[in-house]
Amino acid sequence: MSEIEAIKERHSVRNYKPEKLHPQKVDLIKEKIDELNTEGNLHLQLIEDAGNTYNKLLNRMAGLGTAPSVIACVGPDDETLEQRIGYYGEKLVLFAQELGLNTCWAGTFNKKNINAEVGAGSRLVISIAIGYGQDKGKPHKSKTMEQVVEAKGERPLWFNKGVEMALLAPTAINQQKFKIRLNEDETVDFIDKGGMFSQVDLGIVRCHFEIGAERSTGEIKKG
Repeated sequence: MSEIEAIKERHSVRNYKPEKLHPQKVDLIKEKIDELNTEGNLHLQLIEDAGNTYNKLLNRMAGLGTAPSVIACVGPDDETLEQRIGYYGEKLVLFAQELGLNTCWAGTFNKKNINAEVGAGSRLVISIAIGYGQDKGKPHKSKTMEQVVEAKGERPLWFNKGVEMALLAPTAINQQKFKIRLNEDETVDFIDKGGMFSQVDLGIVRCHFEIGAERSTGEIKKG
């Protein structure tokens, strides 16, 4: 499965089967986490037994209490942390999808029970439930390309492909509160329109955009 296929097939899943992650998949996920932590200066952690991470009433009502495992999204705390968490966390989410696993970004969880390592100067931002879903989830309602794009004149194919994939990115309560601006020199800006976990969302959006743009006939220019 390619990253594009993973983007198209992946949907948030909140109800999971009781089975634990297969040991071989655990090893592959941990290898990927090591790679992403090095690249993104993060401390993403796979916690195989989610325990009581999702014991809050809202989690139980949503079904997340069934998640067998969880990824704790931790990193050195600075102004870029939340975007880095979104960007590299989504790379991990898509990798999990390629492995046949299901996931859900979850900002509401019991931080006291997640059993994550959070060192001095670091912060636990968000969690990702992971396991074998009872179903594959459902597509979310999406804005149109014109609702999120700021651009003058004709747009290149790579940009449109990037936006197409960005519109499939998971965002907090599916608000899609972002804009993607194409500048005259063909660099791209990702604009935060505010809201809960909006910087994490922006990192996820940028991850999807770059995958779409780089898999098209052109190359994205970094903003």
